[in-house]
This record gives sequence, C-alpha cells and structure tokens, in this order.
Amino acid sequence: HIKEGVVPMAKRGTPGSFELVKLGNDISTKASLVNIIKEISEASRSSGQGTVEISRSGATVIQYGTYRIAITRPPFSDGVEITIVRPVVKLSLNDYRVSDKLMERLSGKAEGVIISGPPGSGKSTFASSLAEFYVAHAKIVKTFESPRDLQVPEEVTQYGPLEGSFEKAVDILLLVRPDYTIFDEVRRAQDFEVFSDMRLAGVGMVGVVHASSPLDSIQRFIGRLELGMIPHILDTIIFIKDGRIQKVYDILLTVKVPTGMTESDLSRPLVEVRDFE
Repeated sequence: HIKEGVVPMAKRGTPGSFELVKLGNDISTKASLVNIIKEISEASRSSGQGTVEISRSGATVIQYGTYRIAITRPPFSDGVEITIVRPVVKLSLNDYRVSDKLMERLSGKAEGVIISGPPGSGKSTFASSLAEFYVAHAKIVKTFESPRDLQVPEEVTQYGPLEGSFEKAVDILLLVRPDYTIFDEVRRAQDFEVFSDMRLAGVGMVGVVHASSPLDSIQRFIGRLELGMIPHILDTIIFIKDGRIQKVYDILLTVKVPTGMTESDLSRPLVEVRDFE
C-alpha cells in the first residue's frame, strides 16, 4: 500500500492472520510514485508479462506476472496511490481437508457452485485449487476474470470481458464448450445474469461472491432471479473464512409446509438450504 504523503505499508501473513507493517520511515512523494508507475508500465510492456486489465480516467489495473497492481490518481482518489497484491499461498484441494462426501459431490453432481466469504478470506485461492482439480479429472476449464489474477494451470484459458462486457464473452464461450467456467467476482446485476445464462445452458459454473455469511451469497441471487429458478442454477455453497472451508450448504427445491406452519394445505414450493455435511 503506497500512497503519496504516507509511509509505505504492507500486509504480511496469510488469510486469517494478517498484520499491517510499515516499510521504512520515509514518506512517499508524488514524484517517487510517478517514477514507480512509469517503471511498472515500461516493464509490463517490454517484458510481455504484463497486461492492462482495466484502464479508466483516474484508475489503472495492471496484471504483471502474479502481481495485481491497482493505480489510482486524482480526480478518482485524493492522491496518487499504488496497491500491489500477490498470492501468498498456493494450495491443492487436498490441503483443505475436504471430506469424502464433498469430494464426491465436486467430482460429479456439483455444477452450480458458489464460493463465498469476506474479502481476503482465500476464496480465489480455493477457486484456483478447484480449477486444478477439474483439469486433473480431464475437464475443459475456462475462467471469467477482471483482472485475470487467478493462479491456474496452463491448460485453463483465462478470459476477460469482451469489448468491456462478459455478456458478449458468453457467446464465444458457449462455442468453446467448456465443462466448467470459474467466474471470479460475481458482483453486478449483469454478472448474476451471465452466471445464470451459462448455468442454464448446461455449463458447470463456479462463482466467487463476496459475502459475510453463506446465506448472504444466496440472498444476492434473490431479487435478481426468479426464486424458483435458484435451485436450478445453484446447488452447492462453499463458505471460506480465514483460508479454510467453514460451511458447505446444499440447495434444493421441494414442496412442503414452511417451518413454523402446521396446516397441511399450506404446502408450497420452497427453496431449502441444508447443511451439506
């Protein structure tokens, strides 16, 4: 975290045990930050390792190798700021001590998976592990990302928005016919629609969603989609916190009397969220 007028800071540690530390005692100047930005831009252009993922008035995001570099400047921010993020850990699915029951589910039935959790909890790391797992099981895997910063095997093609839109990218992706698509950061209303369209077209989908609780991630779909459609689109919610799988939920559509009601003629279709384990 480098900002003009402030001592550079770094978050050290792993998900669940980060600490913010000062890097030296010198305050960053605007001139030094402008030099750093120039170096980053030239290095990414000349090395071929860098791509400009987002470019807006006052904001630029560059993916340089494994580093995601977000640069902001006035009028968007009140001063020049550079935030550089890199993956701190690479895990396989076995490192998460996944139960046999969940492993069996991921190997076959789960095709509408949501990985949810608070920011910095390790959702993208788990998504990368899942991509590796699917590749090892002879599946064609693609990703939708902006910026493209998932650490995935070479066999996985990483797609960004086509002409600024994931909706346009869907047309191409459906011709490519992947078995699974990992959608990193499902945030805006259009993202939920794209996720749903691809899932209903028969593509296995894994979505990464910011949420403070597992049910919040389902709540994000409610209101954007018809309630009865949700179990056709989602079947498994995996909640990650502090780099570990904390909860797994199963989603079903069933007809029964809602909890708390007793009259049998009150039966109706319900979306049921169950503890998977």
